[in-house]
Amino acid sequence: MSFRGALVFVPLAALVLGACGSGDDADLSPQAQSGRSVIRDNGCSSCHGANGQGGVGPAFDGLYGTEVTFDDGSTAIADDAYITESIKDPGAKKVEGYRVPMPSNNLDDDQIADVIAFIQEIGPEGDAG
Repeated sequence: MSFRGALVFVPLAALVLGACGSGDDADLSPQAQSGRSVIRDNGCSSCHGANGQGGVGPAFDGLYGTEVTFDDGSTAIADDAYITESIKDPGAKKVEGYRVPMPSNNLDDDQIADVIAFIQEIGPEGDAG
């Protein structure tokens, strides 16, 4: 490759690689990658963070399998059933310390399964996070 060709190729490669994201997807299963896309494409990341780090909504990072405390003092384990209920009926339980209500959504069962896979893989062990 000539020097002139390198001048064009290097910025182009940087642009393409930058558009691919942070590279964290390589550590995720295809289903979890799809879950991350569901979160980003459906507005979930505006409150829960692009990578599940949290914000005005609770973090997904490190959530799966942990105990969640609700504003009424009750608790539950963040498992498939709890996450599914939270997505399908966002008003069912309100996590302690969070005041912004989660909006309703139109995620189907496959999308919810993908979101759960993403949350599992960025779970307490932090293997993919």
